[in-house]
Amino acid sequence: MIKKVIAAVALIALLTVAIVQAVDKKSEKQPDTAKEVSANKTALTIGAKAPDFELKTLNGETVKLSDLKGKKVMLNFWATWCGPCKAEMPEMEEFFKSADKDIKILAVNIDPQLDVKGFVDEYKITFPVLLDTEDAVNTQYKVLAIPTTYFIDSKGVIQNIERGTMKLDDMKDYTSKLK
Repeated sequence: MIKKVIAAVALIALLTVAIVQAVDKKSEKQPDTAKEVSANKTALTIGAKAPDFELKTLNGETVKLSDLKGKKVMLNFWATWCGPCKAEMPEMEEFFKSADKDIKILAVNIDPQLDVKGFVDEYKITFPVLLDTEDAVNTQYKVLAIPTTYFIDSKGVIQNIERGTMKLDDMKDYTSKLK
C-alpha cells in the first residue's frame, strides 16, 4: 500500500512540474525589437527563421522545407504512440482537405521504426508524412513535447509554436494569421 502511495505522489509531482513548465513556455515574453528577434534566432522562438531540412515521405518522395518558400507551412511533430497526436490527426486531416492551396501541412514522424504506414492507413491521412529516421529534424527544432506544431510564414519565419493537441479552429486561426 505504501508503495502505491509513494508512486502516486511521485506521479503527481512529475505532472505538476510538466504543467508548470508548459505554463512558463506559454508566458514567455515576445521580442519587442528587431534586435531581440535577431538575438533569439538560434533559440527557435517566434520570429526566428525556420531551419531548413530535407526528409523522405512514406512514399519515398523527398520534401525540402526551403522548396516551400512562398507557401504557409504548418509543421507538426508527432509519434504513433502519442495519445494527443492520435486525437489531433483527424482534425489535421479535415484541415488539410479544406485548407487554401497556399497552405502546406508537413507531419514529421519521430518514431519511424514503428508502424507509421499502419497508423496513416488507420487514420486515413492524406497529407505528407515525413520520416525523421535520424532524429535530426526533431533535434534541430528542439521539440520537447509532442505534438508540437510550428506555423511558418511564406518568408520562412516561425510565427507561432503550439505545444499540445490542437483543434480544427486552432489550425484555421493560426494559419489565417500567416502572411
